[in-house]
Amino acid sequence: MATTNDLKNGLVLNIDNQLWQVVEFQHVKPGKGPAFVRTKLKAVLSGKVVDKTFNAGVKVETANVDKRDMQYLYRDGDSWIFMDTSSYDQIPISDAVVGDNAKYLLENQNAMVATHDGAPLYVELPASVELLITYTEPGLQGDRSTGGTKPATLETGAEIQVPLFIENNTRVKVDTRDGSYLGRIN
Repeated sequence: MATTNDLKNGLVLNIDNQLWQVVEFQHVKPGKGPAFVRTKLKAVLSGKVVDKTFNAGVKVETANVDKRDMQYLYRDGDSWIFMDTSSYDQIPISDAVVGDNAKYLLENQNAMVATHDGAPLYVELPASVELLITYTEPGLQGDRSTGGTKPATLETGAEIQVPLFIENNTRVKVDTRDGSYLGRIN
């Protein structure tokens, strides 16, 4: 149990037997009336975001979420096998939990895996990853000055937009949050 004064970004709350992560919060002390805390909560399992207001000093139930650095090993049917880098325990994680992160996940890559009572909740990749472009159309000579983009397929199978000068077999840095191109790797 914690009070609304203990709220911070990333804290996971247990409200009505559902897990909610605090995305942002704001303590409000109006000139008239009692203080309150305005929060934006994200459902851990579904990703739905809601606004919720708590009275100041109210107790809220926190959930014990264990975040561990794990290494992605291989894919087995509809499960992704991750290994705890400290204990070498291997756990299967379903497609639903991995979600869109699958587009940027390579074997032997590290990721943060959050679990609650032994059940995996979500997989968190680093902010950016380095991937190889396996196929992209060649850029035309006259197009290079305009700063346009073209589609490119990554080694994971994901497709992103890259500048026209990027060629096949180029290593690029990709933002895992929105799939945007961040730059070339020399």
